Amino acid sequence: MDRDLRFMKEALQEARYALSDGEIPIGAVVVWRDSIIARGHNMTEKLHDTTAHAEMLAVTAATEAIGGKYLQDCTLYVTIEPCPMCAGALNWAQVGRIVYGAADPRRGYSLFTPSLLHPRTEVSSGVLADECSALVQDFFKARR
Repeated sequence: MDRDLRFMKEALQEARYALSDGEIPIGAVVVWRDSIIARGHNMTEKLHDTTAHAEMLAVTAATEAIGGKYLQDCTLYVTIEPCPMCAGALNWAQVGRIVYGAADPRRGYSLFTPSLLHPRTEVSSGVLADECSALVQDFFKARR
């Protein structure tokens, strides 16, 4: 669990980078062999790209880092539950494990298609959930 906390804190740092850029504060890191090989945070506004979610950017960077399209031996840490689009990409990349902080009660993949992930992908949730959720909630409160 200490490992999960350590890497989720790194994902939270990525989320804070998104927040400082005016993006929805979601961050992700990909870990391979106990090292972070990729980072990402939401960049949909900056890139004018609705697919530029933290998970998508982190997966792209991770596949580049390892030189292959499959991430079976990797763990993705993300602050908020992936949306269906990201879950589909995580399926295709065959990510070995996903750890997310807070559930997404409006757009999380598990609300729509819980079986969207690869059958061998392990999922853990709730790591630093309150902190992850508060970042997003505070962001939207400030915009109202």
